[in-house]
Amino acid sequence: MTKNTVSFDQAIEQLEEIVRQLEQGDVPLEDAISLYKKGMELSTVCHEKLHHAEKQLISIMDDSGEKVPFDAIENEDASR
Repeated sequence: MTKNTVSFDQAIEQLEEIVRQLEQGDVPLEDAISLYKKGMELSTVCHEKLHHAEKQLISIMDDSGEKVPFDAIENEDASR
């Protein structure tokens, strides 16, 4: 699977498996290095997907259909 085709859930599952293997401590050094590199790639994939989701949530539509910053809605709700 390439970075673009792996889902967030798949990346997290693979990352958890890598962490489990590394925590066991019985992985040969060369394999541990490969697992670490793969884990870093998966971590980057997860970060990028979360960042993309955050960008989508930063602006939302108000009651009149206008895009407004997410913080503005949050502040409006807090003042009620």
